[in-house]
Amino acid sequence: QGQLVESGGGLVQPGGSLRLTCTASGRSIDRNAMAWFRQTPGNNRTLIARIIYNGHSTYYADSVKGRFAISRDNDKKTVDLQMNNLKPEDTAVYYCAGAPYGYAGSRLKDYDSWGQGTQVTVSA
Repeated sequence: QGQLVESGGGLVQPGGSLRLTCTASGRSIDRNAMAWFRQTPGNNRTLIARIIYNGHSTYYADSVKGRFAISRDNDKKTVDLQMNNLKPEDTAVYYCAGAPYGYAGSRLKDYDSWGQGTQVTVSA
């Protein structure tokens, strides 16, 4: 099954940028759709961006469209989330997720592999 490990979270001021990286170990991801979700206390985990197996199509939640960009490097087995113009409401734990197929939707159950999460805090 392998593992997904997120990195790059931290504290950033409003308007700043962060780049999250999801690295797969013990598995490949070149046949799998990948996604980033986020979760705040007391709320459901929600999808913010997803990318199909070859990177040729992406989808973003309205809340991050135009500010965030998802990309992947199947050779390096990484999926990145570039986050620009961050807002306090972007504060959350961010999770990387892998789907069992090359295409996937936005539901939690579309994904069967999860990282442990990385905290992103946007605050002055």
